[in-house]
Amino acid sequence: MVEFYDRFFNIHDIEAAAVVADEYRQHNPEVPDGKKPLVSFFTGFFKDNPQSKAKIVRSSADGDLVWLHVHATNGTDDRGQAIVDIFRVKDGKIVEHWDVIQAVPKEAANKNTMF
Repeated sequence: MVEFYDRFFNIHDIEAAAVVADEYRQHNPEVPDGKKPLVSFFTGFFKDNPQSKAKIVRSSADGDLVWLHVHATNGTDDRGQAIVDIFRVKDGKIVEHWDVIQAVPKEAANKNTMF
Protein backbone atom coordinates (compact mmCIF):
# COMPACT_ATOMS: atom_id res chain seq x y z
CA MET A 1 0.00 0.00 0.00
CA VAL A 2 2.80 2.43 0.90
CA GLU A 3 4.57 1.77 -2.42
CA PHE A 4 1.34 2.34 -4.38
CA TYR A 5 0.59 5.54 -2.47
CA ASP A 6 4.08 6.96 -2.93
CA ARG A 7 4.24 6.15 -6.64
CA PHE A 8 0.71 7.38 -7.35
CA PHE A 9 0.49 10.51 -5.18
CA ASN A 10 4.13 11.67 -5.09
CA ILE A 11 5.66 10.54 -8.37
CA HIS A 12 2.27 10.87 -10.13
CA ASP A 13 2.83 7.48 -11.73
CA ILE A 14 -0.61 6.52 -13.01
CA GLU A 15 0.66 2.99 -13.75
CA ALA A 16 0.79 2.42 -9.98
CA ALA A 17 -3.01 2.07 -10.16
CA ALA A 18 -2.48 -1.49 -11.43
CA VAL A 19 -3.19 -2.56 -7.82
CA VAL A 20 -6.66 -0.97 -7.93
CA ALA A 21 -9.51 -3.36 -8.74
CA ASP A 22 -11.64 -2.56 -11.80
CA GLU A 23 -14.75 -2.60 -9.56
CA TYR A 24 -13.10 -0.20 -7.06
CA ARG A 25 -15.68 1.40 -4.75
CA GLN A 26 -15.10 5.04 -3.81
CA HIS A 27 -16.61 6.87 -0.82
CA ASN A 28 -15.10 10.29 -1.56
CA PRO A 29 -18.02 12.19 -3.15
CA GLU A 30 -15.73 13.97 -5.64
CA VAL A 31 -14.39 10.79 -7.28
CA PRO A 32 -16.52 8.24 -9.17
CA ASP A 33 -16.49 4.48 -8.54
CA GLY A 34 -14.23 2.30 -10.68
CA LYS A 35 -10.53 2.10 -11.54
CA LYS A 36 -10.84 3.95 -14.87
CA PRO A 37 -12.64 6.97 -13.37
CA LEU A 38 -10.08 7.09 -10.52
CA VAL A 39 -7.20 7.13 -12.99
CA SER A 40 -8.94 9.72 -15.15
CA PHE A 41 -9.68 11.97 -12.17
CA PHE A 42 -6.10 11.93 -10.92
CA THR A 43 -4.56 12.24 -14.38
CA GLY A 44 -6.32 15.61 -14.62
CA PHE A 45 -5.55 16.52 -11.01
CA PHE A 46 -1.82 15.81 -11.39
CA LYS A 47 -1.70 17.76 -14.66
CA ASP A 48 -3.32 20.76 -12.95
CA ASN A 49 -1.33 20.31 -9.71
CA PRO A 50 2.17 19.11 -10.61
CA GLN A 51 3.58 20.09 -7.19
CA SER A 52 1.09 18.00 -5.19
CA LYS A 53 2.68 15.61 -2.70
CA ALA A 54 1.32 13.30 -0.01
CA LYS A 55 3.68 12.41 2.84
CA ILE A 56 2.63 9.35 4.82
CA VAL A 57 3.11 10.20 8.49
CA ARG A 58 1.87 6.90 9.92
CA SER A 59 0.09 3.78 8.82
CA SER A 60 -1.78 0.86 10.32
CA ALA A 61 -3.52 -2.28 9.15
CA ASP A 62 -6.18 -4.54 10.57
CA GLY A 63 -7.42 -7.50 8.59
CA ASP A 64 -8.35 -6.28 5.12
CA LEU A 65 -8.19 -2.56 6.06
CA VAL A 66 -5.19 -0.23 5.76
CA TRP A 67 -5.12 3.28 7.25
CA LEU A 68 -2.73 6.01 6.15
CA HIS A 69 -2.38 9.32 8.01
CA VAL A 70 -1.09 11.74 5.38
CA HIS A 71 0.08 15.33 5.06
CA ALA A 72 -0.90 16.42 1.55
CA THR A 73 0.48 19.65 0.09
CA ASN A 74 0.40 21.45 -3.22
CA GLY A 75 3.69 23.36 -3.31
CA THR A 76 6.18 24.53 -0.71
CA ASP A 77 4.04 27.44 0.55
CA ASP A 78 0.92 25.29 1.10
CA ARG A 79 0.14 24.32 4.73
CA GLY A 80 -1.80 21.47 3.21
CA GLN A 81 -4.36 19.04 4.50
CA ALA A 82 -4.38 16.30 7.10
CA ILE A 83 -5.87 13.20 5.52
CA VAL A 84 -6.77 9.78 6.80
CA ASP A 85 -7.16 7.37 3.90
CA ILE A 86 -8.73 4.00 4.59
CA PHE A 87 -8.41 1.26 1.99
CA ARG A 88 -10.00 -2.18 1.88
CA VAL A 89 -7.86 -4.76 0.15
CA LYS A 90 -9.00 -8.08 -1.30
CA ASP A 91 -6.80 -10.62 -3.10
CA GLY A 92 -3.96 -8.08 -3.35
CA LYS A 93 -6.14 -5.38 -4.95
CA ILE A 94 -7.51 -2.13 -3.52
CA VAL A 95 -11.28 -2.60 -3.71
CA GLU A 96 -12.65 0.24 -1.57
CA HIS A 97 -11.61 3.65 -0.23
CA TRP A 98 -12.77 6.17 2.38
CA ASP A 99 -11.09 9.41 3.41
CA VAL A 100 -11.37 12.16 5.98
CA ILE A 101 -9.78 15.48 4.98
CA GLN A 102 -9.10 18.54 7.13
CA ALA A 103 -7.24 21.73 6.19
CA VAL A 104 -4.13 22.52 8.24
CA PRO A 105 -4.93 25.89 9.87
CA LYS A 106 -2.55 28.83 10.12
CA GLU A 107 -3.11 28.97 13.88
CA ALA A 108 -4.25 26.35 16.37
CA ALA A 109 -5.78 26.52 19.84
CA ASN A 110 -2.97 24.26 21.12
CA LYS A 111 0.71 23.59 20.45
CA ASN A 112 0.14 20.06 19.12
CA THR A 113 0.50 19.52 15.41
CA MET A 114 -2.00 17.60 13.30
CA PHE A 115 0.74 15.07 12.62
